[in-house]
Amino acid sequence: MKKALMVLITMMLVSGGVLADKIRIGTEGAYPPFNMIDRDGKVTGFDVEIARALCKKMGADCTVVTQDWDGIIPGLLAGKYDAIVASLSITDARKKAVDFTEPYYSNSLRMIAKKGSTIDPGNLKGKAVGSQRATIAANHAEKIEGARVKLYDTQENAYLDLASGRIDLLVSDMLPGYDWLRSKQGEEFEFVGETIDIGDKIGIALRKGDDKPRERMNKALAEILADGTYEKINARYFPFAIY
Repeated sequence: MKKALMVLITMMLVSGGVLADKIRIGTEGAYPPFNMIDRDGKVTGFDVEIARALCKKMGADCTVVTQDWDGIIPGLLAGKYDAIVASLSITDARKKAVDFTEPYYSNSLRMIAKKGSTIDPGNLKGKAVGSQRATIAANHAEKIEGARVKLYDTQENAYLDLASGRIDLLVSDMLPGYDWLRSKQGEEFEFVGETIDIGDKIGIALRKGDDKPRERMNKALAEILADGTYEKINARYFPFAIY
């Protein structure tokens, strides 16, 4: 009798979504403030907090793993994790390989150069221009006429070369650039030129055909937007709304 009762309770908990399923989240871990490794060696950042908030809403037991940027979509397709929450732009090219949730924030591009420089964002012929490889920013940088474009494996390495003078200008997503300019390393630099609005939307990537997990994440995203959870996370990283 006791055994039958325990089986019944377990079935009720599972059907009601109380027992947590397991979801593995992939992120880069080198793109502050969205995803990075803290002093204790733990992965954190806006992306990670959003992922954990979604998991809480879904009643899921989530683990976050890191993956180099160049291999982040191949890692998903190989089954190393179940979803990517890593500030991944929703593009037509990527939609051929993966499915996306609804966007969870919006992005623009900016150029960054040293304060007081005479660099002209409209004429970068012969200038050394950096950007992170395999990004929307890199696509823009590679179209700059006459520029000597250098691509980096991480955004952090691009910042290092800009700070050391090995490149003249960086094409960056606006939000991580804004965060870096507030750091000690970035205090001698500033945005130059106008905001480059490319209509960029950031989503969570899942494997093709994973429709139920995608629908669950979309529902959870709508819930954290409605109940103020998203706004609280946003405020910990930016003094303005990024949704």
